[in-house]
Amino acid sequence: MAREDIHAALFARLTAAAPFATASRRVRLWNDLSPAQQPALFLMSRGEEVTRRDTLPAHRVLRVDILLYAQAPDDDTAGAVVLNPLLDAVEAALRPPPGQDKQTLGGLVYDCWIEGQVTTDEGALGSQAVAIVPLHLLIP
Repeated sequence: MAREDIHAALFARLTAAAPFATASRRVRLWNDLSPAQQPALFLMSRGEEVTRRDTLPAHRVLRVDILLYAQAPDDDTAGAVVLNPLLDAVEAALRPPPGQDKQTLGGLVYDCWIEGQVTTDEGALGSQAVAIVPLHLLIP
């Protein structure tokens, strides 16, 4: 298992999912991005959970947050209008290939899936919309 290969493959898959103006594995705050630099995607590593098992190899889960930023085009458009298609694109990119029941990132992980609360803020008090998507990667 090579953690860097896993993160690089995940980043490549997600950045190809939608026309992101900015994408990085180094997180930036949305107020540091101009509207022209959005939509934006960032990956943030949230650590690993390792469970020891007596007769089997340890069970390892990498945790990564996907951060999505988008600007509504005007004051009359809800941020959800631009954020929802990005969430749909990320979800589609993480679906298993046809005929398979797991997303293995080309064989680098046992499975990769969204789990937990997807936090969204559609910018009720402004034009900035944000989503945080919790991702789990079961690794060898």
